[in-house]
Order: sequence, then C-alpha cells, then structure tokens
Amino acid sequence: MALLVADGSLAAERDEAVHEAPTFHMMRVEGDYASSTGGLWTWDLNGWIGGDIDRIWLRSEGESRDGELDEAEFQLYYGRNFATFWDGLIGFRQDFAPRGRSYVAASIVGLAPYFFETEASAFLSAKGEASARFKQSFDVLLTQRAIAEPYVEINAFAQDVSDLNIGAGLSSVEAGLQLRYEIVRQLAPYVDFVWSRKLGETLGRVRAAGEDPEETSVRLGIRSWF
Repeated sequence: MALLVADGSLAAERDEAVHEAPTFHMMRVEGDYASSTGGLWTWDLNGWIGGDIDRIWLRSEGESRDGELDEAEFQLYYGRNFATFWDGLIGFRQDFAPRGRSYVAASIVGLAPYFFETEASAFLSAKGEASARFKQSFDVLLTQRAIAEPYVEINAFAQDVSDLNIGAGLSSVEAGLQLRYEIVRQLAPYVDFVWSRKLGETLGRVRAAGEDPEETSVRLGIRSWF
C-alpha cells in the first residue's frame, strides 16, 4: 500500500511539472531602406512562442518600392522539435502582393553543422502550384559586438506560374552580406549588401517583359529581437 501511495504521489508531481512547464518566446524583426533602387523598403519578421517541444511559429516578409507594395506574405505554423536544434513546421502561407494567394506550407528549420542557420520550405497553393524555398546563413564574429552575416536564398517552382511571370525550375537567387553592430544584444543597426538575379525560364520571361533580371543594392536597417 505504501508503494502505491508513493507511486501516486510521484505521478502527481510529474503531472504538475508538465502543467507548469514554462513558455518561452523569441521574435526577430528587421527593416531596411535602399535609396538607390527607387526607394526600396523591406521587412523580415521571424519568431515563435511555446515550450521546448511544441511551438507556434510566425513569419512575415515583403518589400515596397516607390510607395507601391511589391511583395508581402505572412506564414503561420505549428512546430515540433524532432532532433537537437531542429524543428518541423506545418501550417499555411498567405500572399498579399503581387497577387493574393493561399498556400499549405511545410518547413524544416535548424542549425546545420558549422552553425549554418538553415530553413527549407515547401508550398502548395490553392491552385495546385508547388514551390520550394531554401535559406541559409551564418554569423561571423568580428568583435564581441560587430557581426558579419553572409546569407543566400534560392526559390524554385514545379511549373510555370504565368500571372507571376515565373517559369518552372530554379526561379531566383538572392545573396548578401549583412554587417551589423549590436548596441545591446537586442538592438543592432546594420548595412546589407544584397545581390539578386532571376534564373532559368523566369530569367527569359523577365527579359521579355523589359525588366531587369538582376539587382544590386546597399541597404541601411535595424534589427531587434525580444
């Protein structure tokens, strides 16, 4: 009988510990401006709230040029940690510009060997259009406060998306180097050197439309997190 009482007490303590598991959160916000490319404003928001295993993730990114919204999207996920430093996410993505579109979305985020921050995402639109996005970056400490962050983003589509002027295959690449200085850990102004180019069939479509398939810009911005 004493053993049953002890076991019951231990079970109650375990249940109480589970219910009292702390909730954490992290939100990183970046915003920058480049005057040399027609007054280009961009933003990037990435964060989560939850425990060590289960979390709600949200992301948003986009850009505005000459006061016109060129790109804007919002993503919401349920995420679960499945390995050390790795989370699997499932949710949805909503685009607001250049066209309104809804997607089912899945993503894997984590820290690859040598501290490469990695994000691989797949999307399926309500029209049946499949696409993928891959991002990778890593931080290089120049001093305790000065940080250089090289990064790359690649986009690909499984089929032509005519209303977005996108061809099947690899569609675009963006690479950059962000140099930031942490005034405090949660606040850092930065300079971002960004190069982007259309690829494959998308390159031909953009040229045929009389647009420039390549762009280089220097952006001034600020990053904060909480």
